[in-house]
Amino acid sequence: MTPQRPWRLFEVFGVEMEYMIVDRDTLAVLPFADELLREAAGGEAYVQDLDKSPIGWSNEIVCHLVELKTNGPASTLEGLDSSFHADVLDINRRLAGRGAMLLGTGAHPLMNPETDTRIWPHGDRDIYLAYDRIFDCRGHGWSNLQSTHLNLPFGNDEEFGRLHAAIRLVLPLIPAIAASSPLLDGRPTGYLDARLETYRHNQARVPSITGRIVPERLFSRADYNTLFARLAKDMEALDPDGLLEPVFLNSRGAIARFDRNAIEIRVTDIQECPKADVAVAAAVVASVRTLVAEAEVPLDIQTQWPEDLLGDILLGVARDGEEARIADGEFLRMFGLRARACTAGEVWRHLCEAGRDAFDDDQRRSLGTILSEGPVARRILRALGPSPGRDEILTTYRDLAGCLAGNRLFA
Repeated sequence: MTPQRPWRLFEVFGVEMEYMIVDRDTLAVLPFADELLREAAGGEAYVQDLDKSPIGWSNEIVCHLVELKTNGPASTLEGLDSSFHADVLDINRRLAGRGAMLLGTGAHPLMNPETDTRIWPHGDRDIYLAYDRIFDCRGHGWSNLQSTHLNLPFGNDEEFGRLHAAIRLVLPLIPAIAASSPLLDGRPTGYLDARLETYRHNQARVPSITGRIVPERLFSRADYNTLFARLAKDMEALDPDGLLEPVFLNSRGAIARFDRNAIEIRVTDIQECPKADVAVAAAVVASVRTLVAEAEVPLDIQTQWPEDLLGDILLGVARDGEEARIADGEFLRMFGLRARACTAGEVWRHLCEAGRDAFDDDQRRSLGTILSEGPVARRILRALGPSPGRDEILTTYRDLAGCLAGNRLFA
């Protein structure tokens, strides 16, 4: 997202969506991403990026994932789902000959990471192998997770501080509208957002890498450099060759990318279709924009919230989604609510009503479904019933694959 001059707040948006490649019939995980990218690039060599327009394709650390991303910043979110959907259909056509297709949602419900993980063997494989050697990437928090990343720009240090303060406050609420990973190992986990619950443990060997998921109170580049220095120091013994750079090691739910003057929000489970992903992104942007504008509370109050308190709220919302009860009146006041307690779903209904004019018709309809029926994780559990077996899970997730192919919400 780096232009000749830095983009200013909310001037453009960068969106990245991760999808899993699965068998069309059995939904078994298939490590075909390297062959997909090679063939799409002309078939002569393995590539890690395909520079298409308006949506580029790239690899991830494992071979069963492919990432689609805006090829450069997008000036608006309106209609962006159609661009992503067109490339989903293109990829599904290319995969059809292998009996494969793409599947959304934040985690595969039946994947066995011990047997289904294949680390990317091309290009930057030394970096990926270093991650695997240090952290063992055969785990749900590593190889079985798909998310949507939203990149928001800042023009200077002052804008960074305002943006980072606002994002830290919105992060704990995001799973209430975005949770899509209620199952692991063929059974409900007790979390609507099991991806986040596993993700926060996957680098426990070096706790400073993930922290509390919600970033610390860092509101300038100089502040953030202290974090990078701490990560480098904590990794010295495990990575003596320095293959893993601190800026990429940082695994918080929002990370500062000073190389492209953007903050990348990473706590959002990918949804069942791009239409839902873009609607969730629009809701997040509207909420962050309101905080940046200091519409309810001034910046100096926004910056006071400790990561431990915000992290506790996030974990409660990751577990219970829109039904999570937030009993902190001061936190609710950040969003203009004058209540001692309410649910996370009620907070989002308030925020989406306040930001209604910022949404296009598709976004309003999609958010209406999410706010009335719950995040897709809730809808998945409702469809499966209290004691789902393998057949019920396969039937439901085939329907979810159909939602991705048809760019329709699961309802």
